[in-house]
Amino acid sequence: MQAPLAAHPNPRAGVAPLLSASGLACERGERRLFRRLHLTLAPGDMLQVSGPNGSGKTSLLRLLAGLLRPAAGSVHWHGPAARRLLWIGHAAGIKGLLTAHENLSWLGALHAPTARDAIWQALAAAGLAGFEDVPCHALSAGQQRRVALARLYLPGGPPLWILDEPFTALDRQGVAQLEQHLAAHCAGGGVVVLTSHHQLAHRPPAYRELDLGQYAA
Repeated sequence: MQAPLAAHPNPRAGVAPLLSASGLACERGERRLFRRLHLTLAPGDMLQVSGPNGSGKTSLLRLLAGLLRPAAGSVHWHGPAARRLLWIGHAAGIKGLLTAHENLSWLGALHAPTARDAIWQALAAAGLAGFEDVPCHALSAGQQRRVALARLYLPGGPPLWILDEPFTALDRQGVAQLEQHLAAHCAGGGVVVLTSHHQLAHRPPAYRELDLGQYAA
């Protein structure tokens, strides 16, 4: 594993950031999970968040996505592009009574209208060819996860991806395919923030790791 981020990580001076956080702290009930966290993410970056159970990995992602209010500090999205982020949580977040195609049509519309052909192509890219019209409650856990992840294959999506345990329930082939797709997104100027215990075999040049255990309160 690579060394944790420094206090003000900005490894590529001169590259305009997409997202930054300063003095970030998070509390759950009366317990403070982490504090004094600073980070800067620019196009091309991939940040993998690790740490012990209960260290606040999911909470940090929710803070960066604007879904949770910090106990201290602030999160800044730089420019309108950064506010077009894509969040995929630990749960699949799909509707069991809808088919894979219907779910992706609905999820894709959260960001922009999506052509029908693009929906079919994204499902195929996610490994769901032949399952497009199957109700999601009849799919396996891995296939349901692929339905949620198919959003990553839609064209014209947000540049900032925040993904909580994206490799959950995927087989070895699915993990390798997703790794390559995440690296390609960064190579195209996107940013990926993810939590995972998985050791990535495919990493973009601007890959870093944040060990939340280093910031325990």
